Amino acid sequence: MINGAHTIIHAADPEAAREFFRDVLGLAHVDAGHGWLIFRSPPAELAVHPAEAPDSGRCELYLMCDDLTATVEELRAKGVEFTGEVTQERWGLRTALIVPGAGPIGLYQPTHEIAHSIE
Repeated sequence: MINGAHTIIHAADPEAAREFFRDVLGLAHVDAGHGWLIFRSPPAELAVHPAEAPDSGRCELYLMCDDLTATVEELRAKGVEFTGEVTQERWGLRTALIVPGAGPIGLYQPTHEIAHSIE
């Protein structure tokens, strides 16, 4: 029935955002035509959190990693900017990075059981 998910990031400067995902994060991609790049996402999972209106239906994107400290260090060496320091949450370590031309997205190291590798 469902065979995938298509995530969309709206960007004021889509070329800068596409260059970031292609050149900095090194995500594999296809050109859907006229430079419109569509990137292969890392394995994914979906969580549903409680929310009151008007936040009900709002979506967030968090990239996941195994070692947040090392990932932040590697990305900073490539010139990636972060919105703040790493914080400890009950569900893992988190921060947010800036996608040039688009804005912040989350980055975290989960300490909970992950779903993206189950069959």
